[in-house]
Amino acid sequence: MIRIGVDVGGTFTDLVAVDEEGRLFHAKAPSTPADQSLGVLEGLARLAETMGLDRRTLLERTERIVHGTTVATNALLERKGAKVGLLTTEGHRDVLEMREGLKDDRYDLRQPPPEPLVPRRLRLGVRERMRADGRVEIPLDRASLVAAIERLRAEKVESVAVCYLHAWRDAAHERATREELARLLPHVPVSLSSEVWPQIKEFERVSTTVVNAYVQPALARYLGRLEERLRASGYSGPLLVMTSHGGLATVEEIVRLAAGAVLSGPAGGIAAAVRAARASGIPDLVPFDMGGTSTDIALVRGGRAAIATDRKFAGQRIALPSLDIVSIGAGGGSIARLDPGGILQVGPESAGADPGPACYGRGGVHATVTDADLLLGYLDPERFAGGRMRLDRGAAERAVGRLAQELGCSLEEAAAGIQRVIDAKMADGVRIVSVRRGVDPRGFALLAFGGAAGLHASAVARALGMTRILVPRLASVLSAYGMLASDLRIELSRSHVAETHGLAADELRALFASLEAEGRARLAATGFSGRVRVHRVAEMRYGEQIFEVPVDLDAIPWEAPDLLDRIAASFHDRHEELYTYALRDRAPVLVNLRVAVVGELEAVPEEPPRPAGTPVPPFASRRIFLEGWCEAPVFAFDALVPGQVIDGPALVESATTTVLLRPGDRARVTDRGWLDATLPPPRGAESGAATGSGH
Repeated sequence: MIRIGVDVGGTFTDLVAVDEEGRLFHAKAPSTPADQSLGVLEGLARLAETMGLDRRTLLERTERIVHGTTVATNALLERKGAKVGLLTTEGHRDVLEMREGLKDDRYDLRQPPPEPLVPRRLRLGVRERMRADGRVEIPLDRASLVAAIERLRAEKVESVAVCYLHAWRDAAHERATREELARLLPHVPVSLSSEVWPQIKEFERVSTTVVNAYVQPALARYLGRLEERLRASGYSGPLLVMTSHGGLATVEEIVRLAAGAVLSGPAGGIAAAVRAARASGIPDLVPFDMGGTSTDIALVRGGRAAIATDRKFAGQRIALPSLDIVSIGAGGGSIARLDPGGILQVGPESAGADPGPACYGRGGVHATVTDADLLLGYLDPERFAGGRMRLDRGAAERAVGRLAQELGCSLEEAAAGIQRVIDAKMADGVRIVSVRRGVDPRGFALLAFGGAAGLHASAVARALGMTRILVPRLASVLSAYGMLASDLRIELSRSHVAETHGLAADELRALFASLEAEGRARLAATGFSGRVRVHRVAEMRYGEQIFEVPVDLDAIPWEAPDLLDRIAASFHDRHEELYTYALRDRAPVLVNLRVAVVGELEAVPEEPPRPAGTPVPPFASRRIFLEGWCEAPVFAFDALVPGQVIDGPALVESATTTVLLRPGDRARVTDRGWLDATLPPPRGAESGAATGSGH
């Protein structure tokens, strides 16, 4: 049977299929932003073609489809989500607008306040009050509730968020509100904060619940439409969706917790990076995923990816657990322009899939990174996208030429300037996930994937002093492959504030056990009956702190009689690792409990090693611009044999990506057909200075 991963990006939709023998097949199709399912179906047709099948036969033989989608992402970025009404405790309707009372840039006196997703007229107070200890201060006032719902009905809201004060402690009032909403607004989806994110910190809970309500209708419509079209095309298996925390969810589960799909697409690439770290024996990687619209960057340390619980995306706070990914507006379609000061800027605006870069010949007129790459000789206009698309060099020359005229320089100097600016921007993105977290990136290898990463990886690595790059053979579709390497995952959390010395070990075990039982029940409701593993995390702090530190509890013996002492010691160690000090004479405070219940799916078969053979010579030579014009050999990526060595300058091409090796770079082909490239050490660096552990 066949398994298929589908990753919808801003420019291309990537697909990977794995058969029972571990053979990999892949395809790309232009994304269709107006209705992503059309691009998915076209991609499936192209994938079937590469396998010598028609689409219906392929789908009939497919047992599982895993999907990463940008529907929720785009709804937030473009502010095209649902019309949301918010019901909250009387007197708290402005929490969403007041936020935490802080500005992103506290020294910018002209910074406008962020615009809430819910306008004030749709934020309505309901008379009720639950205390933090669970006691009812004011019972839920039905007349107040009905009046608020009637106002929302008159406004024709498309989704409702309910977030009452201290509902994390007792959800009775929120559940009663849902019953009333079901009676008066029966066809409007409802998001309860006690189900979306049942933890303390009112603003984070309100914001996350509102985001959930905002993106839920669009996500539900899209996934429902995609399921219908897949069924009509012959598919009878499950459709699983990649979530922001790196696990998989059923359609029903992800629609219920739609805010967990905001980083659906990028999460697949990080899942693939974790698998790559284990398979390659390189535990410390910087996943660098450059597509047509954006670049996603993360950190894999010791073979594990970091999880964040306090993310901001498109100006909105989303407190759900998610992979710690930094997304920047830098991709092949990023538009180059001069700012009012005459400085060259690239991105974050993108030409997207339609019309796309000028060289696509679809009416685009702006100079983009792809146009610059073409003019610098890095792309073959006749072989782009496996020959399915011919690039228009004349259109690229006209677009970049206008920019060159404004800059007062030559065409190739303008194109090279575009590339230098985008490379510097992406290097800064790597610094955000590494240097700003106290990690030296020079001890890591750069894992370059996504359709555009191969052309920029060497320059980005050099800017950071990194000396090793890995480029997978399926670099352009690695995120889609990573989705196939993921498992079903249910994330649950609960706030329980107590000092560790005042908490009984059995009480703590019971709290975690109740979360685990809920997770197992939800997993079983999906029809899963395989092996289950459980991960536990405690979020803790010192008493006076206003932030928590996540502490992984997996390595602690769960039945140990000194369980709480061990947890406290783990917190002290983690705090010292992060902040260089620990107050070991102080009893830490437990704030939140988190449990991940993971249903292990059948592992993807390993791709068989590629056969050894005689090194393959270049099939062509091309004139490229680096510091000046030079001739570079061009190799076919898929034809390379294990052990083959390629010295830069050189180009390595496949149907969906191109890798640029600069002078001094040396790439060796691994037994899986990957490129493992070493770069010269930074100028002035001592021998071996950039090969530390990074820990």
